[in-house]
This record gives sequence, structure tokens and C-alpha cells, in this order.
Amino acid sequence: MGLLMFAAVCCAAPVGNAISAYVALTTGQQDDGGIAEGGSAADIPPRMLTAYKKAVQQVGTYVPKCQGMRWPILAGIAKVESNHAVGRTITAGGDIRPKIYGVLLNGSGQGGNTTAVPDTDNGTWDGTSQGERAVGPFQFMPSTWESVGKDAGGDHIADPHNADDAALGAAVYLCGDDRDLTKRAQLKTAIWQYNHSAAYVADVLGWIDQYTAAAKDPDLKNVSGKARTVIDAALSQRGVPYSWGGGTPSGPSYGICCSPSGTSGANIQGFDCSGLTLYAYATAGIRLPRTAAAQAGVGQRIPSRLGTGALKPGDLVFYAYAPGRDSTIYHVGIYAGSGQMINAARPGTVVRLDAVNAMPGYAGGARLL
Repeated sequence: MGLLMFAAVCCAAPVGNAISAYVALTTGQQDDGGIAEGGSAADIPPRMLTAYKKAVQQVGTYVPKCQGMRWPILAGIAKVESNHAVGRTITAGGDIRPKIYGVLLNGSGQGGNTTAVPDTDNGTWDGTSQGERAVGPFQFMPSTWESVGKDAGGDHIADPHNADDAALGAAVYLCGDDRDLTKRAQLKTAIWQYNHSAAYVADVLGWIDQYTAAAKDPDLKNVSGKARTVIDAALSQRGVPYSWGGGTPSGPSYGICCSPSGTSGANIQGFDCSGLTLYAYATAGIRLPRTAAAQAGVGQRIPSRLGTGALKPGDLVFYAYAPGRDSTIYHVGIYAGSGQMINAARPGTVVRLDAVNAMPGYAGGARLL
């Protein structure tokens, strides 16, 4: 279940009164079943997702007439700005270390900036008095943070390097002018205000749409019998951490060492992708082989050429390095309907709902129920 996801991050100069430096992301191969392309909650560190959801709950205190703020909007911005601070340490209180800084906007041409932006905070937030640079997971300019920064945690400090504070500040900024973000035109205006770039707006909207799809609960009203048993069992494990080699027919377990990238599950009680399916199907009296590739040999195979529309709730759904060659299958999930699957994606994430197209190399499914 391996593959490596990495993000190459660079910043371009702000345009107009944009609050951030545009962060261009390049995704490549993944790490331990990680997501190479596509948006789903599985590519968001749990502590960051908590910050986004908390900001949605708090923004009404500051912009009571704003409508339609939801966590996928904040996630779309943060994905493009900092890749959700992936690779940083995020404390229980939300502090992100090391801090995230954009390029120094001194007109040097580095990172594409050609206009010098004078210092406004004497280095308080951006660590330098030689000019300005964007800061934190939402890449605020210090001058903008001065006007929209909010204390989300009750420590009386509004810190753009704190996940909770930064997410709330972004929500307040996007909600400006009492916007109704359920309306596409106003959502686009809010994103444009964040960065005056048509490419930026399109990029963020794409991520928002994908996170929105992943956030919806599946419609299970017409699902019954063993399929419902399997799906309910898998959904009951949402929030359980990914553990390389973890998961038995009885539930989460400590995993093993080590994944291709050296990640150990030995100290983590949870599931890897095939461990989750092993458990969920066991609750319906069906015993599966341990690995994703072996599980593809059980039941009625659903060819990838039929597309994801051929899947039914409760089916196994597979992903391969070389679709069409089951020996290269590296990942498995449980189809929940409505274009979603229950997924243990990669180390550092938890069991959650993802869009079924969140993983690369769709290789069809298998029907056992």
C-alpha cells in the first residue's frame, strides 16, 4: 500500500491587495497509500481538519450575517497555500512548528516577486524587518492579519502560526461584506479577494468541490442486509488512526514495521487499508485474505473498464500501480455509495470517508455480498 506523496512549494508575489503569496503545489508519487491527486479528507492532518471545523463554528461571532461558511472552503484555501501544513508538527493547542514563511517580498525576483513590500510588523509575525512575507498555514500578509486576526483558543493572542487562529482569521476574511458563500459567484469573489488570480480561484474551487464531495455522509436508506452491516462496521471506525499492518477480524490492532518509506505501525493501534476491510467483512461473517491484492481474488470481480458507476454499496474497491494487473494492486477501500468509500488511506491519517476517485489507479472492485 505504498507510494510517496510530496509537495514542492513556492510562492509568487501577491497581486493587488491579495493577502497571500500564491503557493503552487506539485504532487507526485505518494507515501504508503497516500493520495497523489484529488481531494479528500484523508490528505488533511486531523489537527488541521479540527481547526477548519472549529473556525466554522466560531465565525458567526465576528461576521454574524455571513452565510455558507463550511470547512471545505477553508480546506481549499489551506491546501493551495500550505498543503495543510503537512510535514510540520501541530501541537494539541494548534501551534505549528516549524513556522511557515513565504518568500521575502523585497523585489529581488526570488520566488517570482518583483515588487518590494515594506515591513509593517517589525518582524513580529514574519521574523524579519527587512520586508514582508506571508505567514502561517493560510499565508497571511502581516498587514492583513492585523485587521482580521482572531484568537480562537482563548489565550488572548491572535497568532497566524496557530492552526485555530489562522483558520478563524481566514473564515472572517472570506466572510467579509456579509457574503453568502452558498452562492458560487460570491464564493468566487471571496477567493479572488484572497488572491487576485484567475488561476488561483480555479485551483481553490477545484479543491473545495472535491472536499465537499468527501464531506457528505453516504445515503444508506436503501442499503440493507450484509452490505449495511459491512458499511456500518467500517463507518464505526472513523477516526481510528492508520497503522501499517494494523487491523484484525476483531478490530484495530498494533501494526508492524515497516512500510516502504520506513513508517512503523508497531506503536499505533489502528488499521491499514486491508485491515479495515478484513474487520468490516468479518462482522458480516465473511473472512478475507490479509492483503489488498489477495482480496481482489475473492467474490465477483468488477472490471475497471465499467467505471465506478458499476460499484454498489458494500463492494470492495481497488487501486493499482498498473490497472488491469491485479498483482500490482496497492490499496483497497469499501464503497459506501454516492461516489464515496470508507478508507484507511496512509500513515498520519485516520479512517474516514473519501471520494472514490481520491486514489490514483482505479482497478475495479469485487462484490462479495
